[in-house]
Amino acid sequence: MTDTILANATLVLPTETLRGQVRLSGGRIAEIAEGAGVPQGAIDCEGDLVMPGLVELHTDNLERHIQPRPRVDWPHQAAIIAHDAELASVGITTVFDALRVGSVVSNEDANYGEYARALADEILELRGQGALRISHFLHLRAEICSETLVEEMAKFGPDDSVGIVSLMDHTPGERQFRDVSKLREFALSRYGLTDEVFRQHVAEQRALRARVGDLHEATAVAEAGRYGAVLASHDDTTEGQVAVSAHHGVHFAEFPTTAEAARACHDHGIRVMMGAPNLIRGGSHSGNVAAEELARADLLDILSSDYVPSSLLSGALMLGDLWGDMARGIACVTAAPSQATGLDDRGRLSLGARADVIRVARIGQAAAVRGAWVEGRRV
Repeated sequence: MTDTILANATLVLPTETLRGQVRLSGGRIAEIAEGAGVPQGAIDCEGDLVMPGLVELHTDNLERHIQPRPRVDWPHQAAIIAHDAELASVGITTVFDALRVGSVVSNEDANYGEYARALADEILELRGQGALRISHFLHLRAEICSETLVEEMAKFGPDDSVGIVSLMDHTPGERQFRDVSKLREFALSRYGLTDEVFRQHVAEQRALRARVGDLHEATAVAEAGRYGAVLASHDDTTEGQVAVSAHHGVHFAEFPTTAEAARACHDHGIRVMMGAPNLIRGGSHSGNVAAEELARADLLDILSSDYVPSSLLSGALMLGDLWGDMARGIACVTAAPSQATGLDDRGRLSLGARADVIRVARIGQAAAVRGAWVEGRRV
């Protein structure tokens, strides 16, 4: 493998930005030097930003490739490869692919069947074949309000690269959909439910949560320990819910819905992750707390692209501008998510770190990725 030198770049280092160059060798960052010179054989970055590759902890993007239209199941290998390529194109070099575990099997019309184990096998097989451009790990979204969580989680083990288990509770009237009217709007517009069917759904889900919720929550926590995965909470809304998350040993909180919950997370030493689409759009589509509000209150640590992969880079640049500190903004999508999941070999431009690096040109309020390297290999 030949060395790659990215020169005349605006380097985004852990705590500052400066004009300089970085040399990638043997899959690692071998040298960082200040100055605008361009050595022979180097890539002249013409002042573009050069930063660590982005680390994505929670994305639903694979679902969009597998089901591009309702009731269309696209060939999975092709979908996974396309998903991988799309992430590489927007600067993401490490991803935790989010897969739901916990299904509803008693109602065939619920469209909530089991799929995680089979799809995980397909992702891991392609990864083992070297068919994917970037690093893939698994994020199991443990749906507490379901019928089959215990059985589905038992099918995974320590060798499956499960890096994250998140505790998901979508019981109507709780967390993300504490306001049931918001859930009604979502369900009727997306799934075309009638009011009668929606009311029946709410009653069934609440009864299911009352019957199995405690068992499922305890199972998810225990299984995360068996896998060697970190725990994440999801949609914490109250101080009490955050206290429970802290008791479970949660490392980071996905999308807390209130400033109260975000502040409580920091009090408990739990990192706060918010969606980049929320930041870019100026608010939550569910009517919950705005990411910008938390950023201005110093209560935001990590960004996730959630359902728009390109939003991760754009959101980080927005944070850099908002805080007047580009290194801090970029850390929310590089160093912070790496640290939250124990990936200490990446997420920073520093000597000896894994050579996951991207070159980015700013174009007005947008950004274009002009190159991405994973372990020093251009992808």
